[in-house]
Amino acid sequence: MSDPYETTEEHLERLLGRALNSFDLPDAAVERLESALAHSTSLHSSHHSAGLHRETFKHVFLLSDGGSLTLWELAHNAGRDGTTQHELYTEAAEVRLAASRLPRAGGFGWAPGDADGRDPEGGDAQLDADLEILATLMAARPATAPRIFIPDNSADHARRVLRRAENADRPGPDAGLRLSTAVAHQITQAFGRQCSVEGRDAGFTLYEHAFLLRDGCEVSLWEVEHTATPDGRHMCEVYGTERAAREAMELRARVR
Repeated sequence: MSDPYETTEEHLERLLGRALNSFDLPDAAVERLESALAHSTSLHSSHHSAGLHRETFKHVFLLSDGGSLTLWELAHNAGRDGTTQHELYTEAAEVRLAASRLPRAGGFGWAPGDADGRDPEGGDAQLDADLEILATLMAARPATAPRIFIPDNSADHARRVLRRAENADRPGPDAGLRLSTAVAHQITQAFGRQCSVEGRDAGFTLYEHAFLLRDGCEVSLWEVEHTATPDGRHMCEVYGTERAAREAMELRARVR
């Protein structure tokens, strides 16, 4: 249902684009969703009977103001041509009502909480926990103390950080050339947490490698170390900005 390499903006665009009733969504809700930073998707119910199917998905979006907004998606093939159709709602009661109006085998509508017993209005502690993880991953760092740069083969340290990066979008040769003039550096841990990714424990740690250059400028590399890999091995990724690093962690930790 959810592409692991899809950004939150792309995910939202896909949801709104395929929903038959997206124009019915409240304008205020759509405007708030423009500031979405991360999202989590959960299958809440699924029913298949005599060629008809109906699934309900819960999409929770973390917003830049620290709040969240939920979209309920109903996917079904109860239309005339039998193709899968999608509808979006902002309230659990609305999607439950829409599901109850769909035809089913025997000619009757779906009952709320039908077949699989998973009512959209039911509690979802795991999804709340996942949202908390996303919120923490995307949170801005608190104010830090003044930097204390240490001259310790800093140019070589920058080369080693870039060399161990495994991500294709790591800083390129220009960054390496500029960092070759580093005369001092400071390493700070900006984030660290254990969480569950696809049912497996995974660890995330974010480091800032701040460099003082010969011309007096300061440049940082943001290193993400994690074990959210298919085989659980340790992986290192490096980015040129804190935002890019945190977005990478969000992609790795996203609930699918």
